[in-house]
Amino acid sequence: MADLKYEDITKKIIGASFEVHKFLGNGFQEVIYQRALAWEFGQAGLSYAREIEQDIFYKELQEPIGTRRADFVVEGKVLVELKAVIQLEDVHLAQILNYLKAYRMEVGLLINFGSKSLTFKRLVL
Repeated sequence: MADLKYEDITKKIIGASFEVHKFLGNGFQEVIYQRALAWEFGQAGLSYAREIEQDIFYKELQEPIGTRRADFVVEGKVLVELKAVIQLEDVHLAQILNYLKAYRMEVGLLINFGSKSLTFKRLVL
């Protein structure tokens, strides 16, 4: 089986997310999970940027057409988008795929803390 791109990083991110969900459960606002996850990333030795303005690119344009805040960019390689909803919907998947394309990144994780069990999707462009 082929290695997954940035598998070592995404495994640590997912592990940290399970740790947060195990401790907090569901029912909190997204920002609470974001703060706890930032602490867990530090514990796992992951470098990350949280809520930083990311440039949005369009097609072949070299200049960005705007910015948007990503929940996390981990190790400069993996986009992490958090949700605290009962169930992930197609619109959430579309959102992270659009972010990956607009940010010109390849790998993203969509992580949902809002359901009884942690759910996540790994997306690759």
